[in-house]
Order: sequence, then C-alpha cells, then structure tokens
Amino acid sequence: CALLECDGKFMLIDGGNVDDSRLVVSYLLEQGVETLDAVICSHAHEDHVGGLPGVLATFPAERIFAPTVTYASTCFDDFLRYADQQDKPVEIPSPGDSFPLGDAQITVLGPVKTYAETNDTSIVVRVDFLETSFLFTGDMEVLAEIDMLNHWGEELQTADVLKVGHHGSSTSFGHRFPYETMPEYAVISVGTGNTYAHPHDAPLSRLYHADCTIFRTDELGTVIA
Repeated sequence: CALLECDGKFMLIDGGNVDDSRLVVSYLLEQGVETLDAVICSHAHEDHVGGLPGVLATFPAERIFAPTVTYASTCFDDFLRYADQQDKPVEIPSPGDSFPLGDAQITVLGPVKTYAETNDTSIVVRVDFLETSFLFTGDMEVLAEIDMLNHWGEELQTADVLKVGHHGSSTSFGHRFPYETMPEYAVISVGTGNTYAHPHDAPLSRLYHADCTIFRTDELGTVIA
C-alpha cells in the first residue's frame, strides 16, 4: 500500500489484505485525507486489493483504476461494488496514459501486453515531480518487465525511488531492470516473517550491485519519502 500526496492531492496505490483495511483507513485519516484523487488497484490479488473496499467505503474517489474488471474473488467483487456505489467506473488504463496529481505527473507504463498470470497484469506507474521520480511496479514479474523494457526503450528513463515488484520475490525482476531504471533507493513492501521468505537473496543482490539503498517494511514499518 502506498499513499502519495502532492499539493494537497492524494493518490492511493493498493490497500493491503482484507484484514489491513482498518489500518489503512486509520492512516489515511491521520494524514488528513478527505478525498482521494486517484485509487489504483495494481492487480486483483487479495494482498493488494483486499483493503480497498474499506477505503472506498470511507473516502470519495475521483478516479479508480484497475487492470481488469473481471476476477473471481470476493474481495475484488467488493472493490467493484464500492466503486459502483460511488458511481465511478473502474478505468483500465493503457500504456502512455497520464494525469496530474497536483504538480506531479502520473504516467502509466505497463502492462504493455495481455497476460494470463495475474502478477504480470500489474499496473505500473511512474510519478514525476520536478527532478524527482518514483516507479511503482505492483507485482510485475520478469516476463512483463522485459516486455515493458523493450516497449519503452530509452523512454523508460531512470527513477530515484523504486517500489520493488512482488515483495522482492526471486521472480520479481531480472538483471536488466535495476541497471536500466537506476534507482537510488528501493522500497520492498513485505510482511514480517512471511511464509514466502520474501525478499529473496537474488533480487537483493541485484539491487546491492546496482548501488541501490534498500528500505524494507518488515524492518522499518511505514517508509516515508
């Protein structure tokens, strides 16, 4: 789950698990959120969409994005239902779509193709504000990542902060990605003592070799840039 604020405008990317809903809503209230200018469900897995129904039940949202409107799960159905109660269509963005968040610019980079694997359907967004840029990759894995790198080429540009894909799983990104995006900082959103043993050694090694400073939520809790 990531909350972005610029000039009093707020965007939320994902919402954690269903059981995280109250925590997310409480945090948004503490930050003074009254309206969300954008809500992005990166993909339909429960640990990303689960907390969003509670968010949409509490806060009006100007725009709501997801990579699909069909996925067989109760929590995704709840996400669609609360979006519908706000009378807001769930938008499926295309690569190259962009919109402002205050003085920041949000650009959709992926997915660039259609995938059967839900993780690879993750919406990838780049956030640019003045000379600073952030890259949020959902749970995108190597196949979709390579397609995205090949699609954008040099247009992908570098990023100051990378939200590492798929909680630092061994399948989350390949050798090319950190060297083409050149992040100075990487944030790994991962649960303490998780049963998957995320993050795995291989992606951590790739980030270290790319001279990237790593911040982990299992070690630090909420990470604020």
